[in-house]
Amino acid sequence: MALAGMAGGAQSKSGPHPHHAPRAKRVIFLFMAGGVSHVDSFDYKPRLLKDNGRVMSFDDARIVAKTGMGAPQRVMKPLWDFNQHGETGKWCSELFPHMNRHADELTFIHSMHTNGVAHGPATLFMHTGTTNFIRPSMGSWVMYGLGAENENLPGFVTLSPSLGNGGPRNYGNAFLPAIYQGTPLGRAGQPAREAGIKNITNSFWRPEDQRRQFDLLRTLNEQQRLSSVPGDTELEAVIESYELAWRLQNHAPETVDISDESATTLQMYGINETPTDNFGRQCLMARRLAEAGVRYIQVNYSDNSNNPAWDQHSNMPKHADHAAAVDKPVAALLADLKARGLLEDTIVWWGGEFGRTPYAQSNGTGRDHNPQGFTVWVAGGGFKPGYSHGATDEFGQHAVEDKVHMHDLHATILHQLGIDHERLTFPYAGRNFRLTDVEGHVVKELIA
Repeated sequence: MALAGMAGGAQSKSGPHPHHAPRAKRVIFLFMAGGVSHVDSFDYKPRLLKDNGRVMSFDDARIVAKTGMGAPQRVMKPLWDFNQHGETGKWCSELFPHMNRHADELTFIHSMHTNGVAHGPATLFMHTGTTNFIRPSMGSWVMYGLGAENENLPGFVTLSPSLGNGGPRNYGNAFLPAIYQGTPLGRAGQPAREAGIKNITNSFWRPEDQRRQFDLLRTLNEQQRLSSVPGDTELEAVIESYELAWRLQNHAPETVDISDESATTLQMYGINETPTDNFGRQCLMARRLAEAGVRYIQVNYSDNSNNPAWDQHSNMPKHADHAAAVDKPVAALLADLKARGLLEDTIVWWGGEFGRTPYAQSNGTGRDHNPQGFTVWVAGGGFKPGYSHGATDEFGQHAVEDKVHMHDLHATILHQLGIDHERLTFPYAGRNFRLTDVEGHVVKELIA
């Protein structure tokens, strides 16, 4: 029976309720691990073309942390041409041609900034709101606040998560009850076609025999529950996992099985094609999970190294390979959700843990980490389509206009789900904790 990690869907439909009327029911988070270069994709900076090759002093976050001062760096222009797209005339580079066709449906946030210069701290912050402490992941907070939409499936699923840069902490429940932890399907580095729920079927016992065994286990578990220490959330989670595993046997296999999808749909996501097959399968599974009522879905484009996919310190042209793998599947996901009427109440969030510098690292051919200013986009779920919010400086290094901190983004996504981020708290170690700690505000300009 599926025990490990199956606690994510234990909250029933009769669980918590929103604080206010929600605009969205679920989130699909497309995590681009390593940090996509915003100045090579969606943040157009003509100044980089004008000053390409010029050596100037920049206050590089890592150098300043060590020396307290800036350092001379060589300005590097975008490696891909920018053009205007859609009725809004949004400037986007040719790095993501398929996504660009959806420019009028996306809400671009160009003034993001965050905590953490290295991948580990920044990735943890993106997922949990902290750079180093053990805190619940965002998906766990959402489950705690809203419960599951479908009691027969995990409410929080992460597809192909990495073991590095936070690993299980990125979908862990920390001090929240264990039933709110995420359920991993597959892992980074493993083909997505192999991602699924292990041991979900039993080919040896008849259904009636399995039912008898389950009823016996339920009776024994209830006896243990009555004699256990009050507040033993791990025991509760194990018992709930038995219950969920029983329900999963009848519902999960078809949810994650894409074999019944049409050839047209498979082609749209780039499945059975190079290089889109792997991420295309993840995106299609995300759509199926969303359609089935999974509340929070992480789709990870990553690997298991400490220098994840988009981390091009010395080889910016490598961005093209990663873009080719994700661009078509992401665009297909947007189109598919919209065609099925799901985009209206599904938030799609795309981005990495930070951006990249507008200059060449060590005067080479790559870009360093940049948490001081970068771009993410969201779509659906009541966000304002075809809108660009905030700005970085003329080089794309610092967020300077209508700045949006990661805490603000968390607060705003929770708001769209009907959750007041200041009221979503949990008592632990003598005080109330929340995803946004003691910061964050809802960015109302992003909302339609």
